[in-house]
Amino acid sequence: MTQELSIPFNDSELSALWSPAESASAVMILAHGSGAGKDHEFMTGYAQAVADLGISVLSFNFPYMDAGKKFPDKAPTAIAVWQQVRSWVQEHVAEGLPVVVAGKSFGGRMASLAVAEGMPANALIFLGYPLHAPKKEDKLRDEHLYPLTVPMLFLEGTKDPFANPEKMEAVAAKLNKSTELVWFEGGNHSFKVARSQRTVAQDGAWLAEATANFIWKHAS
Repeated sequence: MTQELSIPFNDSELSALWSPAESASAVMILAHGSGAGKDHEFMTGYAQAVADLGISVLSFNFPYMDAGKKFPDKAPTAIAVWQQVRSWVQEHVAEGLPVVVAGKSFGGRMASLAVAEGMPANALIFLGYPLHAPKKEDKLRDEHLYPLTVPMLFLEGTKDPFANPEKMEAVAAKLNKSTELVWFEGGNHSFKVARSQRTVAQDGAWLAEATANFIWKHAS
């Protein structure tokens, strides 16, 4: 049963959802992308499917999303949020289990920046890593990834304008040996496939099996 939670941050609170798994083998902290929050059907579909596979999920909103603002928080704020949520999870719900950090697009990139600054994580999972802006494939967001030693899983759609497959493959090949890259045929940046009969929630759930397999292999 998913529970609504509040996590303190500075002088306010972050809204969060806790989806505990039965006999959990790990806890995953999940951050949303820039355009939609934790309650979006993609996010809830993914979180529930992961929880059904035995991994508890804590998803949260960044401050701008809770405030109803259009533009994401700047990186220093987003990184501070990640650090606070990670500490809160360790203290309140982790119960000694491995803690994995994950995020859709912006949320995953901010998680990786937080890990690069020392935030502990047993694994790092990207749901559509925004390697570059659309049609700006010469400006890659990759430099901070190379020193990371944490196991990393990149879940990418083959039709994602934010991740040219050739460039994504090249980056992943230069990362640590526990890095895996899994392609989802026909998926765009939201893992929607043209003419697919899946719901948005099912698009999210599509990624759960690869996620769980990686966590069982590297983090639990």
